[in-house]
Amino acid sequence: MQALFIPHGGGPLPLLGDRHHQKMVQFLQHMAGIIPRPEAIIVISAHWEAEEVRITHQPQPELVYDYYGFPEESYTITYPAPGQPELADSLLTLLNRHNIKAVVEEARGFDHGLFVPLKIMYPEADIPCIQVSLLKSLDARMHIEVGKVISMLDKNNLLVLGSGFSFHNLPAMMRMQASDDKNEAFQQWLKQTMSDPELTQQQRSDRLIHWQQAPYASYCHPREEHLLPLHVCYGAAQCQQAETVFYDQILNKTSCGFWWQQ
Repeated sequence: MQALFIPHGGGPLPLLGDRHHQKMVQFLQHMAGIIPRPEAIIVISAHWEAEEVRITHQPQPELVYDYYGFPEESYTITYPAPGQPELADSLLTLLNRHNIKAVVEEARGFDHGLFVPLKIMYPEADIPCIQVSLLKSLDARMHIEVGKVISMLDKNNLLVLGSGFSFHNLPAMMRMQASDDKNEAFQQWLKQTMSDPELTQQQRSDRLIHWQQAPYASYCHPREEHLLPLHVCYGAAQCQQAETVFYDQILNKTSCGFWWQQ
């Protein structure tokens, strides 16, 4: 099992040729070329929250265009990747066995946290995917625990994809200011937390659980839903050190990406 936390950009803009997403698109294309091709992908998207863990269960999920005010072509994007109900059932069983309430979701399709990055990484849409919700509690420790359960799946060659953003202050993004010391301070803290070999596993976990204590945490994440897919990936990677594989600008703000190889 491998885990990858990525920024997924602003709505459908990465698929529309937006110049402020060029480096992100190149990064995703590069990662698809170096990651061993997965047999299935489990996506934790910042754009789905529920009271309990919910897991897509359809064999052929439709797309959820969960963004507003973009060009008409944004609402005709296709990504016909198949679902994998059997994998969803296995994860459901494991989560409930470990006292994490979970249900399968028969109606919901794939949101743009899944189809935007995967259309860039795997445009053939031929790798089965399931999507897993965040918990509305937004509890950091609990999302690490969800990841730990995902790591118990008895299936080879899975990719756990955390689709979020390590900086998600929309008003600050809209101002498009190139210099932002608060943004940089938090990204440096996050990079150290995930990739510094001098940190113990306990130190790394404590920093992630108490991430609000990081420099300018509340500025970078007024609400933490775009950060928490990182916590799930960290748990799925059994709380190991990650490699920083992206540290660059998106919409004039620095953002990070991390990769765990098992």
